[in-house]
Amino acid sequence: MSGRLLTVKEASNLLALREGTVRLWLGQRRLPFVRCGRAIRIPSEAVEEFIQRNTIPARERRSARE
Repeated sequence: MSGRLLTVKEASNLLALREGTVRLWLGQRRLPFVRCGRAIRIPSEAVEEFIQRNTIPARERRSARE
């Protein structure tokens, strides 16, 4: 396993969100997590996949002549 386990704070910094939002998403199972005793860790790959799944591509700009 080459991936890194992130704390909630680290994941929230990567996503530029508040820790509370990340904790809410964990509770809603929108992000997978690992329990290490009482600690919660988020696989870095899960954050990357979350970003890819929720990225909306830009539209191609149409020329004025069309």
